[in-house]
Amino acid sequence: MTKDKSPVTSAVRVLRESRVDFIEHPYKYEEGGGTETAAQAFGVDEHLVIKTLVMEDDQSTPFIVLMHGDKQVSTKTLARVMDVKSVTPCDPYVALKHTGYMVGGISPFGTKKHLPVYVEETILSLPRIFINAGRRGLLVEMSPADLAKVLKPIPVNVAR
Repeated sequence: MTKDKSPVTSAVRVLRESRVDFIEHPYKYEEGGGTETAAQAFGVDEHLVIKTLVMEDDQSTPFIVLMHGDKQVSTKTLARVMDVKSVTPCDPYVALKHTGYMVGGISPFGTKKHLPVYVEETILSLPRIFINAGRRGLLVEMSPADLAKVLKPIPVNVAR
């Protein structure tokens, strides 16, 4: 773990409390740059940079989906898997209300409210992942096994 001079986010606090081995990777955040910008900053394949997406079902029940940076979520497939009528991305303000994080800096760790987490199952077989640490321009590199241990996510196959 690194002792960085940057402010400690709720996500970093949860990872430290859970004794997860991680490396903080700050980078220059670009509005709308997404996972491609982060992947370029660290010289890694965008497939290893994981998006944290806040979505809701037809009853406005929020949840998180973790997806490869170079893939999209098939909301129709996810709705079928969850046995709900529909799944849509949350409005940025609603996502902030549920997680305590701004879009572009949302982490699945240390969210304001406990939200169910769904993870694209192939993420769990990667050797290392880069995932948001609760602030725009800050990712952590960690093992997917530690992600699974801390979040206990539901594996799904919904990438397109």
